[in-house]
Amino acid sequence: MELSDDTALRAELEAGLRTLGLAPTLADPLLAYLALLVRWNKTYNLTAVRDPREMVVRHLLDSLAMVPHVDGLATLADLGTGPGLPGIPLAIALPGLHVTLVESNGKKARFLREAVRQLKLTNADVAESRIEAVDRPGAFDAITARALATLPDILAVGGHLPKADGGRLLAMKGVHPVDEIAALPTGWRLDSVTPLKVPGLDAERHLVVVARA
Repeated sequence: MELSDDTALRAELEAGLRTLGLAPTLADPLLAYLALLVRWNKTYNLTAVRDPREMVVRHLLDSLAMVPHVDGLATLADLGTGPGLPGIPLAIALPGLHVTLVESNGKKARFLREAVRQLKLTNADVAESRIEAVDRPGAFDAITARALATLPDILAVGGHLPKADGGRLLAMKGVHPVDEIAALPTGWRLDSVTPLKVPGLDAERHLVVVARA
């Protein structure tokens, strides 16, 4: 059965979208992305999560919990995006946002290019590169990373990418990362820490926003 025909899966996704204040019509392109991910994952091992229902919560809804904090930005670089998380769900939900998907792994980058093509995401591009080698200094309103590394480590490799004026790091974290915040490098300061409620996820999630000092 195609994922798009799985009524229980669709109902769970649509309910989660409503809880997040997002349009249930986003379910179609999100399920198309999920179907592609499930298919490629069998060969390429793009994510350890195998169950499509678990993917809805841990990949799609978890990524989309960021939408209110990204809405209004023009450009976002998703560092170490893996199979496109959170970048592809954000690009689907926010057509006015241009997302650059940064991934050094060749297999994952191939999947990303195919996903961008098949989903017709004109507001996304793929940079197959190590983060520190992306030669676009100051090109982005914000950078984001999901389970990539500590805040200081993310800034060490990607801190050249946000704009000099108002550029930010929007980091997806589990528990409140007190020690990582205390270790922020010179030139950066904590802007905010916001608890995120992900529908169906019984775990702590926080969005940590770090701004140039």
